[in-house]
Amino acid sequence: MTLTKFEIEHAKPGMHSDGNGLYLLVRDGGAKSWIFRYTAGGKRREMGLGPLAALDPVDARADAGQLRKKVVAGIDPIAERQRVKAEMAEAERQKKLVEKRTSATFRTVAERYIAAQESGWRNDKHRQQWENTLKTYAFPIMGEMPVCDIGVDHVLSVLQPIWSTKPETASRVRMRIEAVLNSAKLLGLRDGENPAIWRGGLEAVLPRISKVKKVRHHPAMPWEEISAFMTKLKLREGVAARAVEFAILTAARSGEVRKARWDEIDFDKRLWVVPSDKMKAGREHRVPLSQAALDLLNARSQRKLCRRHRQGVGTWQSGCCRERSGLAQSNRHIQATAPSPRCAAECAFRVSASKGHCPVSVWRP
Repeated sequence: MTLTKFEIEHAKPGMHSDGNGLYLLVRDGGAKSWIFRYTAGGKRREMGLGPLAALDPVDARADAGQLRKKVVAGIDPIAERQRVKAEMAEAERQKKLVEKRTSATFRTVAERYIAAQESGWRNDKHRQQWENTLKTYAFPIMGEMPVCDIGVDHVLSVLQPIWSTKPETASRVRMRIEAVLNSAKLLGLRDGENPAIWRGGLEAVLPRISKVKKVRHHPAMPWEEISAFMTKLKLREGVAARAVEFAILTAARSGEVRKARWDEIDFDKRLWVVPSDKMKAGREHRVPLSQAALDLLNARSQRKLCRRHRQGVGTWQSGCCRERSGLAQSNRHIQATAPSPRCAAECAFRVSASKGHCPVSVWRP
């Protein structure tokens, strides 16, 4: 039998049956709400239908009747309600995700990636290269496209026009597009495979860079000719010539020589310690100094008249060697002095030194 209006109004704390699994729950504080009790999977369950103030007895009984039909049909009302809520929440999440992805263009994701990575790059030039190559080649085609919509066709539209004419640039652009799209996937802005990936991807439609343009390495001077070259080099005047000589004696890169400082040189231990921030590999490099290298440094240090220079000023910081363009003159020294036209750059001597069969004595005139 259903509860009367009087019974509902004067019900004491507890559960009061209204029939067909519908109960009126009265709490100690006087709050009243409707509960539907049923059994599913051998367990008794209670489902709240709402407070009495919002759901009158007629509507509560109608709701309970619908729920009873579902129970008879083998449907658990609580599980069904949870499933509906989950579907609604997922639909809302997908809606927000679509809005987020639609607003995330390739340009914005690329700019965010560059800003996040630049602190780990060695210099501003690296950032400029990233920005310039993407701005020149990628942004005009897919800069304003949602990053989730970018596919192989779009990437090929960027790369194909320059793949044969500018292979090195095209290769770097491809790797940068791949990195940006990888970050977009990690951020949940796109799904699926990366359309800019090379292995298992673009290698099927584009030729290898090595096939497009043969790599030309700096020619190395035959080690048998180095002694004659060093003799001629010593006859040339100027800081650039001495810096080239020191670079050859230490098999160092031009940037390491150009930025060398007196406080990196330990004359007693006959050692040059190149800090990690000056090394291409990012690790400290210890260079043993031969007597010829020490003699060169001693001759150079005698021209510095005070201790302040010995401790702070760059070893080769004078005239043309102060900037990168200074040691660039070394190529002209080499071209003018080399007994063989095969040697075209000072870094080629590092190749000669790395052969392993070059006697140390050949470095000395």
